[in-house]
Formats: sequence, structure tokens, C-alpha cells
Amino acid sequence: MAARTGDVLEIIDPATQEAFTTVAAAGADDVGAAVAAARRAFPAWAALNASDRGALLRRWADLIISHVEELAATEARDVGKPLSGGRMNVFIAHGIVDYFSGAADKLTGVTLPTRSPDYLGLTLQEPYGVCAVVLPWNVPLVLTAANVAPALAAGNTVVLKPSEVAPLGPFALVELARQAGFPPGVLNVVTGLGPEAGAALTSHPDVNHISFVGSTATGRAIMGAAARNLVPVKLELGGKSPNVVFADADLDVAIPAIVASITENAGQNCYAGSRLVVEASIQSEVVERLAAAMSAVRSGPWDADLDMGPLVNATQYRRVTEFLQQAPADGARVVVGGAPGDGGWYVQPTVYDKVEPGMRVVQEEVFGPVLAVQPFAGTAQALELMNGTDFGLLACIWTNDVSRALSVAKKVRAGQVAVNQFHDSGVIGFPFNMQKDSGFSRGGGYNALREYTQEKAVAVRLLDRP
Repeated sequence: MAARTGDVLEIIDPATQEAFTTVAAAGADDVGAAVAAARRAFPAWAALNASDRGALLRRWADLIISHVEELAATEARDVGKPLSGGRMNVFIAHGIVDYFSGAADKLTGVTLPTRSPDYLGLTLQEPYGVCAVVLPWNVPLVLTAANVAPALAAGNTVVLKPSEVAPLGPFALVELARQAGFPPGVLNVVTGLGPEAGAALTSHPDVNHISFVGSTATGRAIMGAAARNLVPVKLELGGKSPNVVFADADLDVAIPAIVASITENAGQNCYAGSRLVVEASIQSEVVERLAAAMSAVRSGPWDADLDMGPLVNATQYRRVTEFLQQAPADGARVVVGGAPGDGGWYVQPTVYDKVEPGMRVVQEEVFGPVLAVQPFAGTAQALELMNGTDFGLLACIWTNDVSRALSVAKKVRAGQVAVNQFHDSGVIGFPFNMQKDSGFSRGGGYNALREYTQEKAVAVRLLDRP
């Protein structure tokens, strides 16, 4: 957690564990002022020609891509990830904003069939109004773009509350939006602690829609606040994503991707590939190759631009090291890692095998570079293990059998499925869907516009006129 001193929050560099700047610690009054500004700006913004909204988003996207290095360094230092990871997230954020700049004037309703020519039926897609967006600290540039851009494209105004742990990237994006020419009040940002600023925003009676990305426990609390005001909510919560490797998989492709899926951002991603479900006949080979690859992962501060950085703060470090202590006590075997790193908030990339389905390291989101290996014999058992947690975010299937891949994809309970890749590389507008305790969302593609609009049905009786 960011350290609070009076009315400011100190922002800590995870590599040095020292404060390097401060931001305002917003309270309920600040949140109220931001919501009021968004409310005042909404009518004109919603009435603006959709192509003009798209043009503003495109100017914003152009400014993002012209500030790649500054934005990359901001996120990398704030979160502790390597500079290359920050740079990758700038490119992703730019792509998202650019995508919705082109989608802004493509949001349409439908005409409906009627029982006679004397009637006309149609639907209209209308913005909700003021959208609250509450984000975590792990990929702030991407999450800001993914939640703010479709909301603005659809005609809503936004009050954004980034995490107090890593707010500098969202601040920088909002400043670029101002430079792009967004009218005052259309996009507002407030910082502060979750129990203060976050709670004030999600319970505010003049908020019309809530988007939250974070833990399942906090998501339940957000839903409670939304229910009291009868406000729709979009939740992107935790994950326990499996990489499922069949015996015919191309391991030369799979192994590097599996390692990257759990070490990128030190495993601090909701979709991190934290479970490896591997066919028993190749388990020994896969585990051996994983151990070698994980042992070669280099850790260091963001500006060293190695493979992995530290965990983001002391709270996260304590959480992950507790898992490292408990997993062996529960009977899991350490293949590689399993201990803190050298100094600071570093932990070693870790692989456990001989894990049982009920162990915490299998069932709970670690949010660190910790991988649990589970063998299977046959597709039915693979599916049982894949579906054996409360989460349902992403499942990755590694096989050269297309029929088997598609059969498993249909039966796994996950909002997203990737085959012979981790996540959605190469697909434009891939929906960031989820099931079970991972939440519910239609973000990430064209349907994100539907997420931020409400449908109005219109029925017209056509009267004869002389």
C-alpha cells in the first residue's frame, strides 16, 4: 500500500523500496466534485457527433504512441516491471484506444420485424451517463485504455480511480487525453485509498455504471454498493489460468510461452498461467525443461530491463512468501525456486509438482511467479482439473489435434480459450470475457461498446395521413 502522509500518498519504487513522488489522497469531497464535473459534461458529450468522439480518441491514440518511452518508464518504475514490459503495455494501450476510435461511429441498433407494414420497431444504444472506473496496479496503462476508451466512445463521461499503489501511468494517459482536446469534465481522475476514495466513488448516487478490476472479495463489495443504487456493474476479477499440455504438443513453442505466462510482471496478472495441467506421459520431460527455463529467468530493477522485476510492495511480498512457505508444508515438491530472491521484494520463479487439487497453491490466486503442476491421464481428467477451481478466466490448450482442442475449448468453463499460444496474440478485438468467480465482462472487443450502453426499444405505429 502507498504510504499516506497527511493529504498525500507516497509512491514507492518497488526496486529501491523508497518513495520517489507523491500524489493527492482524495477523499469523499474530491470524488463528489469529480462526479459532478462528469455529470455536467455528459449531455454535451453524449450529443456530440460519434465521428467527432472517434476523432478525439484517435488524437489521444496518436499522442500515446508518440510518448512510448516516457509512458513505458512511468509504468515500469511504478509497478516494478522491466522497461520492455512497460513498453509492451504502451503498445497494447495504444491499440485499444485506436480500436475504439474507429468503433465510436459504428455503434448501431437494429430494426425489428413487425406483424404488418403499419408498424416500425427499432432499438437505440444509449450511454449510461457517468461511469466509475476503479482499477488495480498491475497493468495500469492497459486497464485504463480498456475501460475508459469504450466508455468514452459510447458517449459516457468517466471518473477514473487508479490504484494508490501505481497511479502515475493513468495520470499520464489522462494528461494526454487533455492535450488531445477532450472537453473538461469528460474524463476525470481521482487518487486515494480504496476504503476512502474507492468506496465514495462506487457508492455515489450520481454514478450510473461501475467498472471494477481487482480481487474477487472487493468485487463482491462493489456489487453490494451497486445494488444499493441499482447501478449496473462490470467486474474483472481473479484467475487461476491453466496451461493444458497434451503429449502431442510442440514443447519448443509451449515451454517458453508457459514460462512467460507466469513470470511476466512477476506473475502479477489476473490471467497468469499459474497452473500447468500436463499429460502424465510427458510430465517428467516438461517439468525438467520448465525447471531449466525458470532457472534462467533474470530478475532486477525496472531500468535494468531484465526478464522479471520485484513484487510491487511489501503486502504482495508477504502474500507470495506465505504461499512459498505453505505449499511444501502441504506436501508439494519444490522443483525450482521456492524462496525469496536476493534483497528487496524479489521472489524466485517457482515450480511445484506433486500438488493435490485441494491445495491452496492450486485453488487460490497467488499473484506471483509460482506455478503448480498437475498430471492427467486422458481428456476427461484434463477437463476435470481445468475446471477444478472457482475461477474461469483463461484456459490455454497445447495440442496438434484440432478436434481435441475445439472439444476441450467447448467444455472448459472459461471466458477465454487460447490454443497453441498464451492469451490472444494475433487477434484484434479479442473479447476479455470471464466466468465463475472471475467475474463478468464483455470488454476487449466491439461488444465493450455494448457494455457501456443501454438498449432502448422503440415501437411506432405508422398512421395514414391525407
